[in-house]
Amino acid sequence: MPNTKTAVPFKGTKEQEEQLREVIRQYKDVPGATMPIMQAAQDIYGYLPEEVQIIIAEELDIPLSEVYGVASFYAQFTLNPKGKYRISVCLGTACYVKGSADVLTAIEKNIGIKTGGITPDGKFSLDACRCVGACGLAPVMMINDDVYGRLTPDQIAPILDKYK
Repeated sequence: MPNTKTAVPFKGTKEQEEQLREVIRQYKDVPGATMPIMQAAQDIYGYLPEEVQIIIAEELDIPLSEVYGVASFYAQFTLNPKGKYRISVCLGTACYVKGSADVLTAIEKNIGIKTGGITPDGKFSLDACRCVGACGLAPVMMINDDVYGRLTPDQIAPILDKYK
């Protein structure tokens, strides 16, 4: 199993763990409970860190590799925390043709992380996606629910400065 550690240490609370254990108690004897438990765990923590996967595996008496396999297979699950400001850059065809790869590179340089990462302070996370449904504004990035279109790399720093 690959190392799922991130630059940001796990900060789960006792309350979150109690919530998770309560969900597990409710589903423990239900066939096929792994998925709904993992969905609830991600709702509680925002992602599925190794520490949470271990709790699920131990409580369900299944191998950790099985929990990790489900978490890494399904796109709905994330193994890394998300930042306060979640940046998503569209790499769909229209955006890519109009230069979204250069926009993505400019963002990586500006905030000092690669795609899929989170800044050490937890402020920004960066992901690429396939389409945000704003092809007419290509290239597009979103920061949380804010949409920025017709981007060029030189526009990135002033936009990100608003969130810093």
